[in-house]
Amino acid sequence: MHSEYAVRRAIISDLETIVAFTVAGAREAEGVDKEVHAIERGVRIALEDPSLATYWVAEAPDAGVVGSTSVLTEWSDFHGGNYWWIQSMFVVPEHRGRGLARLLLGMLAQEARAAGAVDLRLYAHNSNRRALEAYRHFGFEVAPYTIMRKRLSSD
Repeated sequence: MHSEYAVRRAIISDLETIVAFTVAGAREAEGVDKEVHAIERGVRIALEDPSLATYWVAEAPDAGVVGSTSVLTEWSDFHGGNYWWIQSMFVVPEHRGRGLARLLLGMLAQEARAAGAVDLRLYAHNSNRRALEAYRHFGFEVAPYTIMRKRLSSD
């Protein structure tokens, strides 16, 4: 099924689509409506400065861009290498169940290995059972860490 899709690095003309996917993903995963202007600002800045994050999109010949994901890196002094953090994975509903998430995750794993990354990591909302199951199916496991935060802004 993977052959019907092509994955490429996102470019600035993908901005509107990635923003729409990010908004839809937040609504679907967490049941929240995020501020579109903040997301647009964040995605635009990262597309213009790949040192912050790298975006990829998946295209279908008959439907255009149907999925996207991004990665940012975090240095690990414990391991002397980078963790690759997956963010904003989204596949349009009509293309789910066709191997697209596996294709995107496989591509990220391959890119991460080639870059010498230590781990491929992600976080998913506890209530997003579909995503958690998909990630487990791909070989991700629950890490022995708790994510904590202190809000510094209202976003």
